[in-house]
Amino acid sequence: MKITINNHKKIISIQEEFNTLFPYLKLEFSARPYNPEDKLSINSLKNNNSTLGECRTIQNRNEIAITPDMTVVELEQCFNNIYGLGIQVFRKSGKGWLETTVTDGWTLKEQNKQGEALSKVSEFKNEK
Repeated sequence: MKITINNHKKIISIQEEFNTLFPYLKLEFSARPYNPEDKLSINSLKNNNSTLGECRTIQNRNEIAITPDMTVVELEQCFNNIYGLGIQVFRKSGKGWLETTVTDGWTLKEQNKQGEALSKVSEFKNEK
């Protein structure tokens, strides 16, 4: 399974499709490439109802195909190089979301599996 990203998709649609494929991960968009030392600012996030074509800073005809075997780093680089946008992947941990900065070399499938495990441990602890 994969998600194909192009100019006509809305940011919210990309986020929803990503979350359907990876229920324990989420994508956040930024007007500039992500820098771990400069935390994502709420002000820099794109309007979720905008299309990718309206937000991008690099104009070309390329598309991105998001697959489970991509690493977080590869996905971030694709959005930066092809669209000039920053993204950050967050992994579910209990009721909260953690940045995947330390584990950016993991595939999206591995990240999602870890998020599922962390969430189930948290649910188990809450049941006791």
